[in-house]
Amino acid sequence: MNDLFLRIYIKVQDLASREDGQDMVEYALMVALLSFGWIAGVKAVATALNGAFNNVSSNLGNYVS
Repeated sequence: MNDLFLRIYIKVQDLASREDGQDMVEYALMVALLSFGWIAGVKAVATALNGAFNNVSSNLGNYVS
């Protein structure tokens, strides 16, 4: 039983000391941050475009009436 715990402990220590996955995690965090920024920017542009189209629509409506 102690042999099993020792093997598990060694495996956990080996996984904790490895740095193979750190780059992938950093890239994933960077992609997530850029995605949130992009979504916020697209939302701002969409709001501005919606306002511009509403302005054009109301002005055209005034000229037609």
